[in-house]
Amino acid sequence: MAERAPRLVLKDLASIPLRLGEFAWESLGPGVELSRLYQDAAGNTKLALLRYAPGATVPEHLHTGMEYIQILAGSQQDERGVYRAGTLLVSIPGTRHSIASPEGCVALAMWEAPVHFV
Repeated sequence: MAERAPRLVLKDLASIPLRLGEFAWESLGPGVELSRLYQDAAGNTKLALLRYAPGATVPEHLHTGMEYIQILAGSQQDERGVYRAGTLLVSIPGTRHSIASPEGCVALAMWEAPVHFV
C-alpha cells in the first residue's frame, strides 16, 4: 500500500488574523512571534504564521533558499518598500534584507531553507 503524504489545509486565509488564539505561539525575537505549522524531519520550520507587534523589527538576514511571505493583515516593510495585506513577497536565494512593521502584521511564511542572520 502506498504511503500517503502529510497534508495541511488552511481554510479561509483572510480570517486567520481573527483566529490567532487557535494557534500556539513562541517568541522569535522582541515583538515577533512564530506559530509553526510544518517542520521537516531535520526540525527546520518550513511553514509558519508570523505575528509582528507594532514597531517590531527583524534584523538583516540572508535567504539561502526561496522564501514566500503572504501578508494577511497589517503591513511590513524592508529596504525596497511597504507591503500590505494581500501582498505575496518572494525572496530568492542570495537576497538579504531587514524587516520592520510599524503598525504590526500577520503573515504566512514558507521557507525552502533556513535564513542566516548577518
